[in-house]
Amino acid sequence: MSPITRRRIIQFRANRRGFWSLWIFLGIFLISLFAEGVANDKPLLVIFEDRLYFPVIETVLESEYGGEFATEAEYRDDYVRELIENKGSIYWPLIRYSYDTINYNLPSPAPSFPTKENWIGTDDQGRDVVARLIYGFRISVIFGLVLTILSSIVGVAAGAVQGYFGGRIDILGQRFIEIWSGLPVLFLLIILSSFVEPNFWWLLLIMLLFSWMGLVGVVRAEFLRGRNLEYVRAARALGMSHFRIMSRHILPNAMVATMTFMPFILSGSITTLTALDFLGFGLPPGSPSLGELLAQGKANLHAPWLGISGFAVIALQLSLLVFIGEGVRDAFDPRHNA
Repeated sequence: MSPITRRRIIQFRANRRGFWSLWIFLGIFLISLFAEGVANDKPLLVIFEDRLYFPVIETVLESEYGGEFATEAEYRDDYVRELIENKGSIYWPLIRYSYDTINYNLPSPAPSFPTKENWIGTDDQGRDVVARLIYGFRISVIFGLVLTILSSIVGVAAGAVQGYFGGRIDILGQRFIEIWSGLPVLFLLIILSSFVEPNFWWLLLIMLLFSWMGLVGVVRAEFLRGRNLEYVRAARALGMSHFRIMSRHILPNAMVATMTFMPFILSGSITTLTALDFLGFGLPPGSPSLGELLAQGKANLHAPWLGISGFAVIALQLSLLVFIGEGVRDAFDPRHNA
C-alpha cells in the first residue's frame, strides 16, 4: 500500500460520521442483497421423509410432498403445510412474505395497519411493507450503482478527450454539453418512458443519456492542466501514444475528483429513480419500489405507515450516501489533515 493510499484511509477513518455511515450502508445493502433469504413466501429449508429441499432456490412439486397436483407447492396453504409437518419440518425466513406476496387473511381491508404478522402493515394491495422496503432498497441501490459506474465511464472519457486535445474538439464538446444540459431532463425522461414499456434496463439507458455530464467539467479541467506538465510533454516527445499518456499519466490525477463526486452521483441517481416511480413512469407495476410506496402513502393518507416508512428508508439511504461522500472528499483533499 502506497503512503498516499494509507494517508487517505487514515483521513477517511478520521471522519467518524462518514466511516460509520459506510459500515451501516454496507450492512443494510448486504442484507438486501440476500433479501430472498430474509423475506420470502417460500421456506429456506424443508425436511421431508429424511430428504432436504431448498424451495428458495429450487422448484419442488406438491406431489413430492404427497399432494394431489404436479405443480409447485404453495407453502402458505394450510393443506401443504400439514402434509410436510406430518412427515418432516419447515424452516421459514424471518419474514414470510416476498415483495409480491398478497396476504388474504388481513384483520382489516388493505392497506392494513401494522400487526405481529405484518410489522409495518400492508400496502393497498395487501403486500407486506417490510418485504417491499427490503427489495426496494436493493433495486434502487443496484440501479444507482450501475448508473453511476456507466455515467462515470462516459463522463470521464468525454472530459479526458476534451481536455487533452483541446482546440476545436474542446469547443464543439462544450457547446454540445451546454445544449444537452439545457434540456428539461425530468420531462424528457417522462416522455421517453411513455414511448416504451418501462423496465430496469430501459430506464438505465434513458437516464444514462443525461447523467454523464456531471464529471465532464472536473475531468476536463484536470486534463487541461495536466497536458502541459513536463513529464507529459516528455512522454509525448518520446513517441508515447495519446491513449497511453491519457490513461497512465493524467487519468490517475483526474480520478481523485471523480471519486469524490461518485457518492453524490449515486444519491442523485437514486433520487431520480424514486421520482420517476412516484410519478408512475419508473419501474413496471408491481416492482418493489420506494417511489411507488410514497405514491401509495400520498393516495392513502389514512394509512400513514406507508408514507412514513418509505420516507424514512429514502432519507436514511440518502443521508448515509451524503455522509460517505463527505468522508471521501476529506480523504482525497490534500489540504485536509486527520
